[in-house]
Amino acid sequence: MLGGCLKGGIDKCNLYRVAGVLNRRFSSRLDALDYEEKLEDCLSVLPSKAKVVICGGGVMGAAVAYHLANRGWGDRTVVVEKEKVGAGSRWHSSGLVGAFKPTLAQVRLAQSSIRLLKELEARGRPTGWKQCGSLLLARTRDRMTVYRRMKSQSVSWSIDCDLVTPKKCHELFPMLNVEDVLGGLWIPGDGVGDPHLLCMSLMREATDKGVGVMEDCSVTAVLSKDDKVSGVETTNGAIECDYFINCAGFWARQVGQLARPQVKVPLLPCEHYYLHTKPIDNLDPMTPVIRDPDGYIYLRERDGCILAGGFEPIAKPVYEEEIENASQRCLPEDWDHFHVLLQELLQRVPGLNQAVLHKLCNGLEAFSPDCKWIVGEAPEMLNYHVAAGMKTVGISAAGGVAEATVDEIIDGYSKYDMHELGVNRFLGLHNNKRFLRDRVKEVPGVHYGLPYPFYEFETGRNLRLSPIYPTLRDNGAVFGQVMGYERPTWFETVENESEKPRPFKIAHTRTFGKPPWFDAVQREYWACRERVGLSDYSSFTKIDIQSQGREVVELLQYLCSNDVDVPVGSIIHTGMQNERGGYENDCSLARISENHYMMIAPTIQQTRCKVWLKRHLPSNGSVTLSDVTSMYTAICVMGPFTRSLLSELTDTDLSPSNFPFFTFKEIDVGLANGIRAMNLTHTGELGYVLYIPNEFALHVYNRLMTVGEKYGISHVGYYASRALRVEKFFAFWGQDLDTMTTPLECGRTWRVKFDKDIKFIGRDALLKQREDGIRRQYVQLLLTDHDHELDLWSWGGEPIYRDGNYCGQTTTTSYGFTFKKQVCLGFVEKRDKDGVTQKVDNDYVLSGHYEIDIAGIRYAAKVNLHSPNLPTKYPDKERDVYQATRKLHEPQQFLGRHYQP
Repeated sequence: MLGGCLKGGIDKCNLYRVAGVLNRRFSSRLDALDYEEKLEDCLSVLPSKAKVVICGGGVMGAAVAYHLANRGWGDRTVVVEKEKVGAGSRWHSSGLVGAFKPTLAQVRLAQSSIRLLKELEARGRPTGWKQCGSLLLARTRDRMTVYRRMKSQSVSWSIDCDLVTPKKCHELFPMLNVEDVLGGLWIPGDGVGDPHLLCMSLMREATDKGVGVMEDCSVTAVLSKDDKVSGVETTNGAIECDYFINCAGFWARQVGQLARPQVKVPLLPCEHYYLHTKPIDNLDPMTPVIRDPDGYIYLRERDGCILAGGFEPIAKPVYEEEIENASQRCLPEDWDHFHVLLQELLQRVPGLNQAVLHKLCNGLEAFSPDCKWIVGEAPEMLNYHVAAGMKTVGISAAGGVAEATVDEIIDGYSKYDMHELGVNRFLGLHNNKRFLRDRVKEVPGVHYGLPYPFYEFETGRNLRLSPIYPTLRDNGAVFGQVMGYERPTWFETVENESEKPRPFKIAHTRTFGKPPWFDAVQREYWACRERVGLSDYSSFTKIDIQSQGREVVELLQYLCSNDVDVPVGSIIHTGMQNERGGYENDCSLARISENHYMMIAPTIQQTRCKVWLKRHLPSNGSVTLSDVTSMYTAICVMGPFTRSLLSELTDTDLSPSNFPFFTFKEIDVGLANGIRAMNLTHTGELGYVLYIPNEFALHVYNRLMTVGEKYGISHVGYYASRALRVEKFFAFWGQDLDTMTTPLECGRTWRVKFDKDIKFIGRDALLKQREDGIRRQYVQLLLTDHDHELDLWSWGGEPIYRDGNYCGQTTTTSYGFTFKKQVCLGFVEKRDKDGVTQKVDNDYVLSGHYEIDIAGIRYAAKVNLHSPNLPTKYPDKERDVYQATRKLHEPQQFLGRHYQP
């Protein structure tokens, strides 16, 4: 019995002895989990042609085959499986199915998976689905705050859930010890399923509709022609195809390496444990799933037994190249490593002391470097799709991810914005095996970790560094990482005699209220508004696009919704829309010369926007693009005295008549030349962004800091820039804008030039939306009765209420140091009594009384539709011209002669 292992803790030697005896005692008994179904009517010969080849006969591959068959592509689809469909021990899966996920897209995909489970069961196809509900436990106040936030968000996500007391937790599962439990979250719609049964049911439905399945067949190469999938080579011969879908799960990274060119699928496996008991008397089959994230553990009922596992804080990565088949994924148990989870299990369910151990299974599960799924079309090759990295909850993800994958293949887009899950969110560095082995130790622990704002990984750091990084570090920079780049988030005060080099410090928040960096960010904010702030923008994506003739202009006119054919030296801000009018990219374009543009895009867009551009380049090679992100150090100086400061370092006339707002010049700074200076900031303050060739970066930085002393220059981090732009009502891609959001919905209609000679992508969709009216409106909300010192803060994703009725969600939030209020950006909808969205206009938005629900408490809010004019000691007519959102037909005075935002 497990209880024999405990004497004031865990006696590991005794634990090994008891475990060995129990395993031998019961090894001869046939368990239901040892039974695996077989698929009949598999192909004996691989066809020579197919429309789609799916690699992987697990639950994800089966779900994709099922959805393709339902869309009428069954007889054109072939599944290739290196072993047997549904292979792999059934002992190595938890079968947990939960709707709550970290983001809306993942929630919708999980809800789609649950619907699929129910539909299959209703048709008599076994899936093991059991709606037993799940109970999430909290041991700490911060965990209860997380649950209160989840409860408030549940209205946005259509999830039925309730906050419950410790007493109620005990009633739901009488075996629980709730002495240290503060409360919980009860989700009755959650449940469990059997991945093997689901896989077989999906595959049988797919084969009934014409899908061919080839077992004992390994992919050896994925071929391409003109950067598009053309065929697959296997151990059973070659097959021509138009689409390839990598559903290889654990082996997805290795399958990616078989492509020509190689496709990067950043995944690496860790050991993952499942503890199985023998049957327990009187255990209710509808016992809910228990998740105790503060103890890193979960447990559920399975066939009268307890199945338990967890996500330990420090995981054990595995050399996956040594694993060649499914049976090798079952490793010997490591009781030392499982020790921390077993302690927590026995504390949470003391009755397990009397349970009889059946076995401890050590299986392998692959995780991505950011603990998110990997979905979408690969950047290296057209029509190569990936659906992998489901981090042990494949049954929760399979139905929805498969449906979205099939929608993207057949329709060209999915129902939901998937950018945060896209395989094109990665760079090559993320697929580096040493990086993955370092990072993946930390990733599983994130799954059950407290989701504090702005979480930062501690592994895989100090990868991409700007030339001024050491100097910023020694001046107090505390760093966050984005796309592998170390970016200052705020600066600590440093005494002159402090030790150098200063230790590398990682940003942290670790609260849902007033953050520890508040005072530092406040100092930096006021430097930007009243003196001069210097910020490192080097991580921004920078791409040069050029041609011999006007081809580059014609290409960008087609890709951009704004008019890019502006005078040389102008800068424009523009969206790149998709066919539905949503944002594929939001960027600034500086016209360097007649046929040369420099594009500045968000850091997270480095792979995405490059792929979007490449896939629309003329086939004759007349337009070239170069990713120059790593060639330039970008320094932004902002504040009312930036022109005076920069004038002391350059011979260029910086007066508004010679160098107006929203224009570009190549200038000298100090002794350096060839610096691309842009008269704009991304926060709304007066200032310049200097794109400096790397060899000059430290020189220019030192000159700026030396001369800037008399202007009170200060270092500024990302959090202060965020506060500035939120207060100015600036939307950012990936935070406020995404592939489903249009310019008309976020007050940027004036940036869309419908009358351009060249019809841009998405024009028809936007014209239709303009005619029909928008169904949601981007707004700024100021919390009027919120105490930033005492109350929990809004961190994004909170529900918005209008006149007491739910009407939308916040996106980006920050404290507004000028407003002296919490500021929230978000979208407001108009819904009828049935919850159907209706046309929304300014009068509707402005006529309501608004509240924002933060963890169950509603705070009154004042709504703004347009960029506010913030009071300042140093008014500047040129700076005040630029507004992220503006009133229709508002007279635009003080415009620079090239001003074209």
